[in-house]
Amino acid sequence: MSPLWYTHLLNRSPLFGVISMPHFGRRCLSSIDYRKYLLTQIAYMLRDNTVAIEDALFTDLGKPKFEVHMFAGNRPSHSGDRHYPKNLSKWTAPEKPAFSLVWSATRRVVYKQGKGVCLIVGPFNYPMAVCVRPIVSAIAAGNTVVFKPSESTPAMSALFAEMFPKYVNPGVLRVVNGGIEVMEKLLDMRWAHLVFTGSTRVGRIVSIAAAKTLTPVTMELGGKSPVFIHPSCDMQIAARRILWGKVVNAGQTCIAPDYVLVPKELEAELVDALKKAHDEFYPDGPFAAGVMGKMVTAEAFKRVTGLLKATQGTIAFGGDVDEATKAIAPTVVVDVPFNDALMSEEIFGPVLPIVTVASIDEGIDFVNNGEHPLAIYVFGKDEQFKKQVLSQTQSGAISMNDVVLHAASHELPLSGVGASGIRGQYGFDTFTHFRASMDPPNWLDVVLGIRYPPYTERNIKLSSYFCPSIPSRPKGPSFEMEM
Repeated sequence: MSPLWYTHLLNRSPLFGVISMPHFGRRCLSSIDYRKYLLTQIAYMLRDNTVAIEDALFTDLGKPKFEVHMFAGNRPSHSGDRHYPKNLSKWTAPEKPAFSLVWSATRRVVYKQGKGVCLIVGPFNYPMAVCVRPIVSAIAAGNTVVFKPSESTPAMSALFAEMFPKYVNPGVLRVVNGGIEVMEKLLDMRWAHLVFTGSTRVGRIVSIAAAKTLTPVTMELGGKSPVFIHPSCDMQIAARRILWGKVVNAGQTCIAPDYVLVPKELEAELVDALKKAHDEFYPDGPFAAGVMGKMVTAEAFKRVTGLLKATQGTIAFGGDVDEATKAIAPTVVVDVPFNDALMSEEIFGPVLPIVTVASIDEGIDFVNNGEHPLAIYVFGKDEQFKKQVLSQTQSGAISMNDVVLHAASHELPLSGVGASGIRGQYGFDTFTHFRASMDPPNWLDVVLGIRYPPYTERNIKLSSYFCPSIPSRPKGPSFEMEM
């Protein structure tokens, strides 16, 4: 396995000179066929290096082989690469706006072009899936990419630096490895677009830096994704799905269920079902070889175990830790108040607090009083219950009767509230500049000549035909606001 070498980004370095050029690699990416070639190359890069990827992710995260194949994106069908060559010609085709009697003769067209050189800053938790997908989207849209993987996963980051130059022209994509100093240097530069996936704390720093250079930013941050439990749910299935979503990748998933909101009378049934699922998942215990991942760093291990030590709740089961291997057993904590340490920040580990609520309204109010979560999960067969949570909350995504799985569907956007998606056509659109164009013929001045001085009352009257009409004046509200 190759060692991780940090990239030197001094002003005099050749790499700095290349990526700071405004037309880095743009000429070759004007060809749609060449973009398709590059995307297919990336797909085969992932397939050809499957064993190396498995080894790197096990070294960095203790990731079981199945999780590598399900979530890491090392297959074309999972990374989404196969969708791009198939649809790219359609997505990149110029489009005409909707018909307008006033403007139809001006030959309006919207062209789709790449934005330029994009910076993609990857996270540690899913260094394949969450890094490769935006890279694929950016190249598909006609951009060149500078990719900064996480220094917290040195084996995988070193593998990225080794693999990509063998399959993708370095004039199209450059891998930049390093820590805080390298990141600061990258953020000093102006980019056509910046994608950052990571913590809210670092996201604020990235946003401030990007604002100084007017770099547009797409972020996928974390948050505390709640689970709502309704009496109508199948508790056994709910428990299996919730526990799986919490323990996959050792809980280090930005859309993992962070805590459960459940009626008091259902708490014991839920805990029993979670314990049953746990025992079925780990017959030899969660610390057996190859069955569960580990915390990525010693600092991450100390942070999660610190939250567990500070909780006012009671551990229902689990709680075992192994500092030497950075392993934390799946842990369920009951009697957790809203102001508990476990509720103060995103847990990002295999610890699941159970919070009892007197009503669904109390749970919704608590969720709405915090930051909008990246996902909300709703378990129950009652359609009115689902509709209430859907209509009265905001989140990046909402899933009914399952967790996390929506992220594996290539056709759905993966985003937070107010952020763009980063895959499929959503990803293509994120990295695309929609360039408006108009080519009016000379004879159109017969109509458009009213814009020229001298301005007269006739000009003003005729100009009103260019303004869209509005509906008839309403006589009263069509509905009452729900309070």
